[in-house]
Amino acid sequence: MHPASAPCDAPAAGPGPLPVIQYDDLDTPGDVVDSLLLADFVTGRHRWARTVRLAKLRPGAELVPDRAELVRTAIERNRAVRLATGDGWTLRVVNWRGRGAEVTVTAVDGEVGGAVLKEIVSGGAEPVESGTEPIGFWHNSPRRGAQRDSRRIAAPGWSTIRSNYAASARTELGGLMALTPAAVTGRLVLMHGPPGTGKTTALRALAHQWRSWCQVDCVLDPEELFADPAYLSEVAVGEQEHGGDGPERRWRLLILEDCDELIRGEARQAAGQALSRLLNLTDGLLGQGRHVLVAISTNEDLSRLHPAVVRPGRCLARIEVGRLSYGEATGWLGNAAGVPPDGATLADLYALRAGTPVVPPATVPVGGYL
Repeated sequence: MHPASAPCDAPAAGPGPLPVIQYDDLDTPGDVVDSLLLADFVTGRHRWARTVRLAKLRPGAELVPDRAELVRTAIERNRAVRLATGDGWTLRVVNWRGRGAEVTVTAVDGEVGGAVLKEIVSGGAEPVESGTEPIGFWHNSPRRGAQRDSRRIAAPGWSTIRSNYAASARTELGGLMALTPAAVTGRLVLMHGPPGTGKTTALRALAHQWRSWCQVDCVLDPEELFADPAYLSEVAVGEQEHGGDGPERRWRLLILEDCDELIRGEARQAAGQALSRLLNLTDGLLGQGRHVLVAISTNEDLSRLHPAVVRPGRCLARIEVGRLSYGEATGWLGNAAGVPPDGATLADLYALRAGTPVVPPATVPVGGYL
């Protein structure tokens, strides 16, 4: 019971009978609002529909124009759903507690509906914060399938954080940050190293550096992504935040964090077809014709990763993000107080700056549990 999330124009159709809805198909009052929204679209009285998600709202934003007639309001445990109508259009607004809103408009044509939607979004969306970039977050909903929510997150420029990385990683990351579409040779970006070394921060900076040509999405459930072919196909096709399928279609970077089990050496036995599908997305048939890059961050040592993941030609970049040396760490901190002789992670340095002592990592004996 949900219109498409992109503009949809259908051939003209005369008014038809209203759809028959069984009461046992409706679980909540919000479902009733959904069915009423679709009535004009199903019968053809409205030939256009579009849905937009708003991650953050202006304080006090109502999202319903003053000239609209409020038809239904459903207050549920974690959301409020409202249905309103105007001249040639119908509006459904869903407000989730603390999680933004979803706005759906159906209309007699795209001009009418687009104008209403633009008015609502421009008046309700929170102003763009400087130093942030839009990042999409994919998850698979049991009820609605693949869903993408866009949020703006802090994305530092590379020049402001480059000193957070050891010399070798800094050089490799700098080359990756400066990459252009013409220089793309592989489709897999692999960042590996201990926790707290700044891998996620580097990926946020990458979103900023590539903002002119690449849309960045993060997959929240990577294990499910590669276990469910329908979900994977939807994500591979993608949802463009700007532009369409024309010659100017932007690249997309899919970020997969903490999916160590997927790419370990024993992954094929443990994860079945998941690893094969990952590889198919990067350089197989699934990835053909799609400007898709995949970035994987892992805490695993490179030697423990599956050979198929790290083979030459597959990786656009393979970067070890490790601890800063003693000299680099003391230079970053401005003094040597508390810095271990073998250096420190970025997380250690921030802890030391805050006055928290650093606990040296435990030494694992040879032959012990890894």
